[in-house]
Amino acid sequence: MSAQPELTIQGWGPAGSRVAHVADGGDRLELTADASLKQALPKAARKHLSRELGWTPRHTPPVPVADIALAASRLPEDVRVALVGLLGAENVRDDRESRLRRTGGKSYLDLVRRRSGDASDAPDAVLTPADTEQTAAVLALCSAHGVVVVPFGGGTSVVGGLSGADADDRPVVVVDLGRMSAVKALDVPSSLVTVGPGMRGPALEEALSTDGLTLGHLPQSWEFATLGGYAATRSAGQSSTGVGRFDDLVAGLTLATPVGVLELGSPPASAAGPDLLGLALGSEGSLGVITELRLRVRPTPRTTEYEGWSTRSWAAGLAALQRLARHDLLPDVVRLSDPDETRANLLLSSSAGARALRGALRARRHGEGCLLVLGWEGLPTIVAARKRAASSLLREDGASRLGTRVGEAWRAGRFSAPYLRDQLLDHGLLVETLETAATWSALPTVYDAVRRALRDSLGGRDSRPLVMTHLSHGYATGASLYVTVLADRDDALPLQQWLGAKRAATDALLAAGGTLTHHHAVGADHRPWMEQEVGALGVDVLRAVKDRLDPRGICNPGVLLPG
Repeated sequence: MSAQPELTIQGWGPAGSRVAHVADGGDRLELTADASLKQALPKAARKHLSRELGWTPRHTPPVPVADIALAASRLPEDVRVALVGLLGAENVRDDRESRLRRTGGKSYLDLVRRRSGDASDAPDAVLTPADTEQTAAVLALCSAHGVVVVPFGGGTSVVGGLSGADADDRPVVVVDLGRMSAVKALDVPSSLVTVGPGMRGPALEEALSTDGLTLGHLPQSWEFATLGGYAATRSAGQSSTGVGRFDDLVAGLTLATPVGVLELGSPPASAAGPDLLGLALGSEGSLGVITELRLRVRPTPRTTEYEGWSTRSWAAGLAALQRLARHDLLPDVVRLSDPDETRANLLLSSSAGARALRGALRARRHGEGCLLVLGWEGLPTIVAARKRAASSLLREDGASRLGTRVGEAWRAGRFSAPYLRDQLLDHGLLVETLETAATWSALPTVYDAVRRALRDSLGGRDSRPLVMTHLSHGYATGASLYVTVLADRDDALPLQQWLGAKRAATDALLAAGGTLTHHHAVGADHRPWMEQEVGALGVDVLRAVKDRLDPRGICNPGVLLPG
């Protein structure tokens, strides 16, 4: 048993660092270190945020871990004994640390609750089954005894996907998938790999690299999230414009349910009725637990190039990308920042990349322009031809190339935002994100509606939110919008402050033609709008499937379906 690092309440950890984490029986362990706001933000950024937001920097650290209130486990003794019989005593844990480590996810609401000492949504026990057979047995036993089951991978949900909320207030156990984290088979000729759901992205990439292969799925949570979580939430990675969303990469999976095991997917393709694989993808643990995945992989790109561009305005950038999409010339990675996010990229970082971007924008007299990052992957000759054709169209639309230094700087820091968020939370700021997607024709309206809703709901006499947006995940028919919000936190009512803003923004984006979620999933946070998204009949269909696979409603009942 390896030594366990100190348990902390931070989300990712300090800005400019990486959380140290090791595996110990499937645990996600974290080390964080104190860092001041001066270390997290350059002086110009602190002044800018104070002026723009009406924010007074203040020290608002989380409570010590020892002060977090944790109720006694409610798991009945007879159920605990039965679970020990199935899994062994070492794989049924109800100690304080095991439960706290798997409490909630990484949304702003999750972190605010935990930072205040609230762990009321902690599980009553943590189970670590070894395979599909054990998982199915656990689900059947918990169903028989009325115990709620929440799957747990990397704990990175940002929409309340791990809350374990249950209308009947039944005991809750977490099924930690850490023991199912190995590559089980690799079929190189068919470009297929079979893996356990608890495996993390970096570990899979390392395993595939020895055969010259890659999955290429890189969401911002890549360092911590698991493959099972990607499937359960229909994740999208930063290269999804090129390689596809995670659901495009899943050729098949195994789903353990309280009433049996489903083997889904028949690669390369099948016309044998409706595709039941689609029911499991995005099911968020509400139908059962994903215990195995068969994924499509590809050769590691021989060339990977990132470059920065500048467009003269947000509207010009949208038009240019729409034109690329129409001619099938979108790159593998595309990210267009609006003026507020572009400005923030310049101010919130003292890195060499930010300095390069400032200089490039000044040189091209695009001081109020929008930063566009493009990433290209593949064979050198094909990448060169794609870049040449896309560059020609971009220049016709008035865009200016900033060079590879800007693109590579973005690439180097693309996983850093959550670390900075922890530091800002320590100093009295509200920091949260939301996302949607819309058609090219609807994107401008959705963009304006969301920004207006957030500014109206979070703005006050002495405070103004900073609302930053970027476009990513491009398609022939549209793209995703990702919004980051900074505001002076209401220390008296922080949860209500964000809940009101989130409600206003969600109502606005749906009314304007956006989707409820593009890649964060539904979770608990979006479920009130699920009927508006799929219709009453659609909800009835999903509920009928759940009733068949989970007749006692023990599988993560607090997500997806409206209460």
